[in-house]
Amino acid sequence: MAQQEIISCSICLDLLKEPVTIPCGHSYCMNCIQRHWDDNLIYSCPVCRQTFTLRPVLVKNTMLADLVEELKETGSADLCYAGTEDVGCDFCTGRKRKALKSCLQCVASYCEKHLQPHYESPAFKKHKLVEPSKKLQENICSRHNEVMKMFCRTDQQCICYLCTQGEHKGHNTVSAAAERTERQRQMKGSQQNIQQGIQDREKEVKLLRQEAKAINGSADKAVDESKKMFTELKQQVRSQQKSEVSRVKELQEKLEQEISELKRRDAELKKLFHTEDNNQFLLNYPSLLPLSEPKQLSSIKIHPLRYFEDVTAAVSEIRDRQQDVLRKTLTDTSLMVSEVEVVLPPPEPKTRADFLKYSDEIKFDRNTVKSVDLEYTDTFTFYFQILSTESVTGRCYWETEWGDGRGLCVGVTYKNTSRAGSREECLFGFNDSSWGLYCLNDGYTFWYNNIKTPVAVPQSNKVGVYLDHSAGVLSFYSISETMTLLYRVRTTFTQPLYGGLLY
Repeated sequence: MAQQEIISCSICLDLLKEPVTIPCGHSYCMNCIQRHWDDNLIYSCPVCRQTFTLRPVLVKNTMLADLVEELKETGSADLCYAGTEDVGCDFCTGRKRKALKSCLQCVASYCEKHLQPHYESPAFKKHKLVEPSKKLQENICSRHNEVMKMFCRTDQQCICYLCTQGEHKGHNTVSAAAERTERQRQMKGSQQNIQQGIQDREKEVKLLRQEAKAINGSADKAVDESKKMFTELKQQVRSQQKSEVSRVKELQEKLEQEISELKRRDAELKKLFHTEDNNQFLLNYPSLLPLSEPKQLSSIKIHPLRYFEDVTAAVSEIRDRQQDVLRKTLTDTSLMVSEVEVVLPPPEPKTRADFLKYSDEIKFDRNTVKSVDLEYTDTFTFYFQILSTESVTGRCYWETEWGDGRGLCVGVTYKNTSRAGSREECLFGFNDSSWGLYCLNDGYTFWYNNIKTPVAVPQSNKVGVYLDHSAGVLSFYSISETMTLLYRVRTTFTQPLYGGLLY
């Protein structure tokens, strides 16, 4: 009999707790055998089925209990069975062993024994093994019961291959691995911003500590030289010292809290970055949207260590005048540290009202272009294509209408996009320096770098454009009674952008 079977309870299948041995010789946890007899009202052994006329008196098996404890302490017990918090092997019968790996292709978890075919058989060579996971079923398409290996950029969700032939047909789809690679690239930028923010704030904290030390040193010196003459003056100095140090400590605590938050976000990004399961990576990614680059912190300079020197110089004067001097000195030597604003970037807008909060980022001039609420002056010579007069480097949102049998393209572009020449040189989306959504009577299409992507969603005669330059987000929305996402771009913008229209 295996060692594990000797020290395991046949009822709960776990290690024996308060082991007892009944007359037939089999051992159980005391609570397990008591519940078994209470529920069945027949005093029998669950293993050999021997029955007892009278309910046996249960006494703890001390020797067996000591053996269990000894094996636990020495690590000799074969504790490889899955507990409530562990992932169990899907191929074990009876009591399941702990899973060593999960297979994304098989959508199953394996213990060391049942995992061997994946290492030995050529049929499993291309299967991807990851750390044991209880979330494998989340990788299965609920509609087609297939593994979701694709990602729809149009709808921002994981899908299976059959979905690309059905409800996601015509959408911008890529493999889950490709989308993960792209988002990891974006995450690196966010991680760099976070790490730079940590370094900047740690420098500020160091300066603040030195500032506090300087205040304390200067105050101590002033008190030592003045306490023999003016006890009341000493109390005033101490009061001012406490106030000044409190201001420094308060700012220091704010910075340390922000460092802690940035480190936590950095750790979350690192953990997500190294997640082996592509679908789990993509499912968790929206909750970790990239941070905007941290605001430039004000520089904190260490002032000369002369906070209370004027007090020492004035102690020989009469008391009334000394108090006036002290009051002026404390005002002049107040801690000159700018308040640091700890602000994380606001979340991406959800409703039209949220989007319209950013509509004043672009100047409006209805007299210039009647059909669009934007001010335009630049025109292209090959097509009637116009740009906004001001560039956009932050967040902005605008809307435009189209119809009456005429098509429209709305998009954004870098300033250096060609103004004349072939279609590829100047039209929105037909080069790598502009992005354009073409709205025609027969449907929407998105263009970038001369690549066309059909957009299969209900049409309306009003289109909204949302741009977050620093986060690298460009989104197009169909506006009716509700806002429907048409297409979203996630990239890194290297230059200021200009809004544009093409008639």
